[in-house]
Amino acid sequence: MNAHSLTPLNAQQLLDAVSLQREEAMALLCELVAQPSLLGAEKPAQDLMRREFERSGLRVHEFAIDEQKIRDHPGYSPSIISYEGRHNIVGIHEPAGPVRGKSLILNGHIDVVPVGTERLWTRPPFEPWVEGDRLHGRGAADMKAGIVAYTMAFRVLQRLGYEPAAKLYLQSVVEEECTGNGALACLLEGYTADAALIPEPLGLMTAQMGVMWLTIDVFGRPVHAAQAHTGVAAIAFANYLVDELRKLETAWNMPAARHPHYCEHEHPINFNLGRIAGGEWTSSVPTHCRVDMRLGFYPGIKPAQVREQVEALLEAAHDAHPHRQSVIYEVSYQGFQAEGLIVDMQQPSMQQLLQCHQDVVGQKAVLRASTATTDVRFFHLYGSIPSTCYGPQGANIHGIDEWVSIASMQEVTAVLALFIARWCGLNRIEG
Repeated sequence: MNAHSLTPLNAQQLLDAVSLQREEAMALLCELVAQPSLLGAEKPAQDLMRREFERSGLRVHEFAIDEQKIRDHPGYSPSIISYEGRHNIVGIHEPAGPVRGKSLILNGHIDVVPVGTERLWTRPPFEPWVEGDRLHGRGAADMKAGIVAYTMAFRVLQRLGYEPAAKLYLQSVVEEECTGNGALACLLEGYTADAALIPEPLGLMTAQMGVMWLTIDVFGRPVHAAQAHTGVAAIAFANYLVDELRKLETAWNMPAARHPHYCEHEHPINFNLGRIAGGEWTSSVPTHCRVDMRLGFYPGIKPAQVREQVEALLEAAHDAHPHRQSVIYEVSYQGFQAEGLIVDMQQPSMQQLLQCHQDVVGQKAVLRASTATTDVRFFHLYGSIPSTCYGPQGANIHGIDEWVSIASMQEVTAVLALFIARWCGLNRIEG
C-alpha cells in the first residue's frame, strides 16, 4: 500500500497546525528546561512527562530500571549511581480504529549534563530565556526540544481529528548521557517497533561513533615538597599516561586509519580528559591522582578491542618510564562502553523520513555522521529496528548558554507528524 494513501494530510496543513501550537510548545519547553534533570535528579521532569502523555490520552507505563535484568546484555554500560527512584516513562498509543500502518518508537532522554561554571552563563542555566529565534537553557537542545517536538507532533494529529493507525510509543528515558541504560531497559522491557526515531540535535544522522569512558588511578611516591625531586608525583605521572594515550588518538585520526564515513571530518576521533583529581597537600608530592577520560572510536570496532589496545599502550608506557618501580596505576570502566554504527539510508523508514523532511522544509536534509554516541545503538544493534536521529538545530550543547532554534523545533514537529501519518497511517477519530 502506498504510504500517501494512508495520509489525508499534507505538509502545509501540518505546518499551519503546528504554528497554532507554538505558544503551547514554547511553554512546555520552558517548563522542561526549568527542571534541573541532572543525573540522579530526573524525577520532577519525568513526572512532567507523565502528565503530558496523560494529557494526550496515552496509556502511561512507568517502570524502574532493573539492573540485574540488563547487566549481562552486550549493550550494558556499568552504571555510576543507583536507579532507585529514577524511572522511564512510556506513553503508549494503540489505535481504536483498524491497524493499517507500521509501528513506531519516538524516544528521547530527559537527563542533562552538568552546567559547568555557572557564572559563565548569561543567565542562570535552568531559567530558560528567549533571544530572537533562540531558546536558551541547559537541555534546551540536548534534548528537551526534541521531546517537545514528538509530544506536539502526536498532539497536532489529534487536534486535526486523527489517530495513528498503528502502535506508537513515546519514550522519555533516563541516563542517556553516561550509559544509555534507560533506553536499553525499554528494549528489554519488550518495546519494539517497525522503526524508531530519536529527535537529537544532530540533523539526520547516518553514523555514530563508539564511545568509551575509562578511569585511570595513579599512586605515586610521596615526599615533602622540599625534596620533591626525590618523589614520584601521581599527578605528573597521570599526565604522562594521558599524553601517551593521545598518541593513539593521533594514530586513529590519520587518513589511512579513518572509517569511510569520517574521511572528510576535521577531527573525528577525540580523547577527552573530562575530569582530573589528585593530591592531598600543597607541600606534599601527591600520592594519588584519578583521571576520567572519554574515548571515541570508529563503527565496526568492539569496546573489548578498544580496551585491549588502551591497556596495552598504558602498560608499555608504564614499563618505559624511569620511575616505573615507584608508581602503580589501575584502569577501571564505568559509564559508556558503547559500540558505533552505520545507518542504512536505503531502508524504507529512512527514505520516508528523507521525503517528509523534503516535503515540509522544501530542501534535502543535511546528512551527518556524528562523532557522538546516542541511544540509537540499542534499537539498531540489539533490536534490529531501523532507526536514526533527526531533531532540531541548536548550539553550545554541553557548553555555556546552550540554545535551540524555535523555528527548527517547529519544523521538526511538522516533519515528525507527517512521518507518523505516512508510516503509521491515520484513522479518523470518531465522536
